[in-house]
Amino acid sequence: MKKPINVEEYISSFPSEKQEIMQKIRKIIAQTAPHAIETISYGMPAYKSSGRPLVYFAANTKHLGFYPASTSTVDMFKQAGFKTTKGSVHLPYNQPLPEEMIIEAVKFRLLENEVKNRPK
Repeated sequence: MKKPINVEEYISSFPSEKQEIMQKIRKIIAQTAPHAIETISYGMPAYKSSGRPLVYFAANTKHLGFYPASTSTVDMFKQAGFKTTKGSVHLPYNQPLPEEMIIEAVKFRLLENEVKNRPK
């Protein structure tokens, strides 16, 4: 797969079942963080706010990877029973997206970025 130039191109390069899930998480992120900048970073859809990384997502074979750029946010999903790694959450394709948790994670990351950008 060639490097995508934007999120639409990234999503369209996958089978329709995965596209549907990625469009859903994309919409959740856009509605929760309407001023976030959507881009491609590290070869995957990425969102930035206040000049800092907010969240990323990527299609994997058996799950959608959600990368909230914060270990405390990953821990929230881990406590809810999702498989996680140090910096990612595995959202299985055969389960509904945890929309409320994604919204909560994005809001939390927005707040973290805002706090980090406050003058000292």
